[in-house]
Amino acid sequence: MIISFLNKLSIFNDWIFVGFDRFIESFGLADWITDALIDSFHIIPFLFIVFIFIEIFEYYYADKINGFMKESEKTGPAIGSLAAIVPQCGFSIIASSLYSGGLITKGTLIAIYLATSDEAIPVLLARPDKVWLVLPVIFVKLIVAIFAGYLIDFIFKTKLVKDAVVEIPEEGCCKHDIISENKNNLWLHPLSHTVNVFAFVLVITLFLNYFVTDSVISAFFSNTSFKYRILEPIVTGVLGLIPNCAVSIAFTMMLIKGTISFGAAMAGLFSNAGLGLLVLLRKNKSIKDTALVILLLLFISLFSGIFLQFVKI
Repeated sequence: MIISFLNKLSIFNDWIFVGFDRFIESFGLADWITDALIDSFHIIPFLFIVFIFIEIFEYYYADKINGFMKESEKTGPAIGSLAAIVPQCGFSIIASSLYSGGLITKGTLIAIYLATSDEAIPVLLARPDKVWLVLPVIFVKLIVAIFAGYLIDFIFKTKLVKDAVVEIPEEGCCKHDIISENKNNLWLHPLSHTVNVFAFVLVITLFLNYFVTDSVISAFFSNTSFKYRILEPIVTGVLGLIPNCAVSIAFTMMLIKGTISFGAAMAGLFSNAGLGLLVLLRKNKSIKDTALVILLLLFISLFSGIFLQFVKI
């Protein structure tokens, strides 16, 4: 029913852009440029609507979730995973700050990193023809994040500091305030976020349209041998550690276009924790502990991605 509704909405969206599409086609540009421009502009309305809903969720519920997570040590990995699966700017940043201040466990932090989808879910929702991928992505992320979070807490005991005062970084992506009571942000931030993501999608789509057919990247990722099926999620998992939302957009767009497998895309989306790792590197006093968190995140991402390579989703 939802997919049917989104398809109808997509048809209506295509009708709105008919004049624009003809205008772009009138320039006589190369097909790979024309297709990239049309595809990228078509997702703008969907992105803006999705980000509006995300902003409303953050505005009314983010503080409550953060407070509950700090008070729920035993249920931290589950609460953190469920909260992180909802696309939110700055959630991994807040989690890194809380962990550095001793308010949440190592398992909760890594569960949040693993569950964080960054821009993957909004980009998928903005493509009605690929919206069926949303549920598998969410399901797999939740299962892996919750299981890994509790396992890590069982193995590594985190000494929490009750009533610690933690300074939360003021800015998240798009240079917007993470914690703000300004209602103007309910539409200003979604607008700036939509523009930023659109720009990333356009650049990545142009790159994929031009190179994907005969490039080394295509040859590598289209190889079906056992060795390359192992290497594919290893490459994306390592690249996923780059603290930038453009990485999650790139993996999502490559998944949409069939350039990489579901397992490889998930490996990269598991390890990509947005700007959270940057905050952890800056605020966590123990370099060894930070290195351990990153290694655990990478290992779980690679293992899960390789496992998914041989499982039909």
